[in-house]
Amino acid sequence: MRSICVSLLLAGVMCLSLAYASAAKKSKRNELPEGVSVLRDLEYKAPFARPLGLDLYRPEKFEGRLPVVVWVHGGGWKNGSKEGCPAKWLAQRGFAVASISYRLTHDAQWPAQIDDCRSAVRWLRKNARRYRLDPDHIGAWGSSAGGHLVAIMGTIDAQKGEAVSSRVQAVCDWFGPTDLLTMPPNNVSATRTIEQVRKSNGAKLLGATVRDIPEKAKEASGLYHVSSDDPPFLVMHGDEDTGVPIRQSERFVAALKKAKVPVTYHVVKGAGHGGKLFKTDEVNAMIVKFFNATLKS
Repeated sequence: MRSICVSLLLAGVMCLSLAYASAAKKSKRNELPEGVSVLRDLEYKAPFARPLGLDLYRPEKFEGRLPVVVWVHGGGWKNGSKEGCPAKWLAQRGFAVASISYRLTHDAQWPAQIDDCRSAVRWLRKNARRYRLDPDHIGAWGSSAGGHLVAIMGTIDAQKGEAVSSRVQAVCDWFGPTDLLTMPPNNVSATRTIEQVRKSNGAKLLGATVRDIPEKAKEASGLYHVSSDDPPFLVMHGDEDTGVPIRQSERFVAALKKAKVPVTYHVVKGAGHGGKLFKTDEVNAMIVKFFNATLKS
């Protein structure tokens, strides 16, 4: 009996420890950089019962209107959230940062995700005066699935009849898939069966495999939307990325250059799919230089 009580006590302590560690980790993720304030859960759209919101990070003290960088999170279009925004440090450098939520694949399939990103940009423009934002200088930055979405935000044509523009003026794409047709998880191979392909993140996003709906896969791929009027791009990719092959960014950058779109391409040596090598002073300096040049002119 005593051993059972001890086991239960230890189990309880372990659960409390795990809960505390989880809460501490979440609290750390939501810590604000020095001199930065945040307005959380600003509703920009309500496509169903649960509204979509964004967190708006700004310097505590500033004059005039702030250029905006929209952060779009990753997570394979099925996970992730606007919490713990890794771009919030830009608010220390004279930018507003809008970390947005968007519909994940358990809620909706493509094109809901890009529709939400566009709606967020329009909302920021509509509310620019209220939050002291510069509606003429809005950029986008995202990683992985977020990189996929911002690449499309920068290349897709404006929606017909939109009263407020959803176009962005600069894009930083971190290792985003830019051609869903050639992403390995979306295709049958010696190591991947059709059953696995049907369960892939790409198939969940599109509602079917890329071989069944190739035109929809192209519609959801930035590579096929590149044109000469696209905004400047900064593309970064790790040369040891096993999640999204670096070839995805290489082909995308080549297409941008062919269309004469201003693009800076940086290979992060030794980096995989994200990680600490994307958080160095060198990488941060490149991002600040890019957004300073494109959004503060």
